[in-house]
Amino acid sequence: MNDEYNRLKAVTRFTSLNASTSRDLAGIAELTARLCNAPVALITLLGKDTQWFKARKGVDIESTPRQIAFCNHTIKKRDVVVVPDMKLDVRYSSNPLVCGDPNARFYAGCPLITDDGYAVGSLCVVGFEPRELDIEEKNTLRMLARQAMNLMQLDSSLRELELHHKNSMQNSMDVTDSELKLKAIFDSSSDQHVLVDRGMRIMAMNKATVSAMFAVLNKMPVVGADLFEYVDQYTAIELRQLVNQAFGGRSIKKELLVWRDTQHEGWREVKIVPIRNIIKEVVGVAINAVDITQSKLQEEQIRVQNEALTRIAIIQSHELRRPVASLLGLLHVMKLEQDKMGIEEYMEMMQLVVDELDQKIKLIVKDSEDTINNNLSIVA
Repeated sequence: MNDEYNRLKAVTRFTSLNASTSRDLAGIAELTARLCNAPVALITLLGKDTQWFKARKGVDIESTPRQIAFCNHTIKKRDVVVVPDMKLDVRYSSNPLVCGDPNARFYAGCPLITDDGYAVGSLCVVGFEPRELDIEEKNTLRMLARQAMNLMQLDSSLRELELHHKNSMQNSMDVTDSELKLKAIFDSSSDQHVLVDRGMRIMAMNKATVSAMFAVLNKMPVVGADLFEYVDQYTAIELRQLVNQAFGGRSIKKELLVWRDTQHEGWREVKIVPIRNIIKEVVGVAINAVDITQSKLQEEQIRVQNEALTRIAIIQSHELRRPVASLLGLLHVMKLEQDKMGIEEYMEMMQLVVDELDQKIKLIVKDSEDTINNNLSIVA
């Protein structure tokens, strides 16, 4: 494949090799030098700017600049490349490793080709005298190159597998840790949480749910049981409808009166949410119930108080105005006719007005007391 970008990506799979793989490659380089009767044998990788020697026999350096690598030409081929005399080959004659120290003359290399088709380097031999490779030596170079490539790919696969295993273990630990934290939050909540499947069977529930159900029914709820074994018959009818709507994909919030006409009667704010899997299918429903009984009682208390205040306001604005106006009128008349009428007649008229005013005040006081007593009974 003539795709340099992807070829370089393939090279990165082999830049860091396991120590045992490096030892095996060193053995292949030494065997190659011996069987091909060459003073130098190398297993190379060609990166973007560098030629690395992953195994070497007969040289001390570990790399060279990519631009002077003999293997630049080898990786363009699919089989063994033999250059009997590099001084006579225009591709190599000006290379500083040929025209200068160490004065290399002979080169033969076989590309290292991955299973996905990328030539990442070569197994090569170098000599300091012109020569040829016979058929047996070419076959040896070809076979050992395949063996070197197999070892390197195995090393890469094992490292990738190990990394995948580590990631899987870490993910498993993270999931376990998240599950523990979620369970802690789930169980520590004072609200009631229940998960049910399409068969209305309980999949999970928190401690608050278990305690609440046991307190009413005196029996312990269990996972796998029908949810409606633990719900009163009136609530069950409405709750079943709401859960079915949630299985249709809707999220619902509603206030329900539970255990009506019993000592456990109370109000719950119920939130019902569909639970979806990775492909967005609804596989369950989460039910969250919050006890709002006290807030409902407080709402009733406020309603009664508002009604009483409204009645008092009406009495103040209408009923009290008449006797007060009458008193003011009498006082005015007394000033104008203080010589024409006796004081007894005025006193009698004033007594009637005062009595009427007294009755209205008593009515206001009684209404206020009734309101207070009713509020106390509601709170109790």
